[in-house]
Amino acid sequence: MQPVDITTLRAICSELSSEWLPARCEQVVQRDRNTVCLGLRTFNRRGWLTISWHPQAARIHIGMAPPKRPDTFTFSQQLKHQFSGLALTKINFLAPWERAVDLQFARRPDEPAEWHLYVEIMGKYSNVLLTNAHQEIVTAAHQVNEQQSSVRTIRTGGRYKPPPAIVGTLPRLDEPCTDWQERISLVPGKLSKMMVKSYSGLSTALAKQLSRAAGLDPNQTTDSLTTDDWQQLYLQWQRWLQCLGKNDFQPAHADQGYTVLGWTQSSPGFAGSIQQLLDDYYTTQLNQQTFTQVHHQLTQKIKGLTKKLRQKAANFHQRLDDSDQAEGHRVQADLLMAYLHEWRPGMTSIQLQDFDSGKPVILALNPEKNAVQNAQALYKRHQKLKRTRQAVMPLLAEVETELHYLEQVEAALSQTPRYTMTDDLAALEEIRDELVQQDYIADPHQRQWKQQGRGREEKLPNFYRCQTPSGTEIWVGRNNNQNEALSFKAANDYDLWLHTQEIPGSHVLLRLEPGAEASDEDLGMAANIAAWFSRARQSEQVPVVYTKPKHVYKPKGARPGMVIYKHEHVLWGQPQKAKAYLEKQGDE
Repeated sequence: MQPVDITTLRAICSELSSEWLPARCEQVVQRDRNTVCLGLRTFNRRGWLTISWHPQAARIHIGMAPPKRPDTFTFSQQLKHQFSGLALTKINFLAPWERAVDLQFARRPDEPAEWHLYVEIMGKYSNVLLTNAHQEIVTAAHQVNEQQSSVRTIRTGGRYKPPPAIVGTLPRLDEPCTDWQERISLVPGKLSKMMVKSYSGLSTALAKQLSRAAGLDPNQTTDSLTTDDWQQLYLQWQRWLQCLGKNDFQPAHADQGYTVLGWTQSSPGFAGSIQQLLDDYYTTQLNQQTFTQVHHQLTQKIKGLTKKLRQKAANFHQRLDDSDQAEGHRVQADLLMAYLHEWRPGMTSIQLQDFDSGKPVILALNPEKNAVQNAQALYKRHQKLKRTRQAVMPLLAEVETELHYLEQVEAALSQTPRYTMTDDLAALEEIRDELVQQDYIADPHQRQWKQQGRGREEKLPNFYRCQTPSGTEIWVGRNNNQNEALSFKAANDYDLWLHTQEIPGSHVLLRLEPGAEASDEDLGMAANIAAWFSRARQSEQVPVVYTKPKHVYKPKGARPGMVIYKHEHVLWGQPQKAKAYLEKQGDE
């Protein structure tokens, strides 16, 4: 993930100062343990200033509104209390090349600041601190004691001290080309790496951008550069410093990140602001990181649960197999009782003639018991095995129902193995919320779940949607909650409901106009889609059932997405055809 360097921070703060100051602070919401959002209002706009001390994505910029969830963080409560009625009036750098800024809050733009919010963007040492006008620390995102750092402690009540001064050579616009070249090429090495080592305030991403803008490979060695190469690189170096001096920035997407200089943009035509560029980039990167973590966590959890349930089901099946021998024990007891006269004390086995077949049967006996006592033991064994079947059957049904539910969840997780859009993370979070509500995992946000009121209208989730070649819409549930909403809220009397037969998968709707009949081509495509969004997506052909939504029911007490149906018809879906069709649609 590309970090915010001094060039990017200068570009952000320049745009914020020109377009967002002064701005009244109306709200303070902490999005997560690393990010706080300030609701700002100017004369002509409103927005959310995102301030993050994330170790990999520390930043400050105008971003999207935070999600509506309870804010239980004490840091944001402190900020909310102190910033009430104040405005953000100034944004100052603590030092020219330091990635630390001072956000000043006052009653009016012409009055001295009452509170200072220091934002230090320094990788894993990033921090946000609130001080009063006397530079006394009131609260901090991270407090640092003497055991953690002997250089700079940060604690409530202490006096704020700026970060240690930068050690190393800083870039200068008036530095001659010969001195500049000599410093970078003193020790041979990779060009971008030696530029970062030679000068402070230069990030790896910026060094690579400067090299590419000069037509050079960032990985080529410094001793391979010609005189013309050094001249071109020095021109880009001077151009960069001039942009910093004039606050002349141009946001653009780069090959592996972004640029605020616009020289090495990967796709021309970005017309947004620097704030939008940063918000888009870090939102995507953090969403992708969160998606990977949550997907792995849920996948491992479901695998562990299904493994235990399969073992439990196998144990129950074994006990049922044993109980099938109950009648045999009763027959043996009857035989022994019929031939009591053949028993002799101390016998460990006895051979008797079967009633029906007349063939000899050998019975094992307990030599310490007489014939009647051995027969009674067999009768007791017979009764116990009969009771076992009666007790195990409902337990097995419960285990198989739970296993079927978790296999549905597993199928939903397998349908979205990687992050491509915001809806992917939203669908994954819905799966996590569903498992929280079903008490399979703990709630990371410590929310109190409440049942929705019957009269309250609920918004339909973002189903996966596509179209058949003829233009008929197909809706697909991405998890169990979406499956339930699709089947019982979104479906109408004209649609067709599809699902793989006896195979975990998504609920699918073929959306039809009133009075319209589904063509064979549309129905076939919907079956292919249902087969693709199922656990059998690697198969060549998959049985798919379809029926009217009115024939789909949810059993009383069933888990989300668990349904039964009737009046169904069966056809064969071909998931590989659906895959090829969806990939082609995505390319277009």
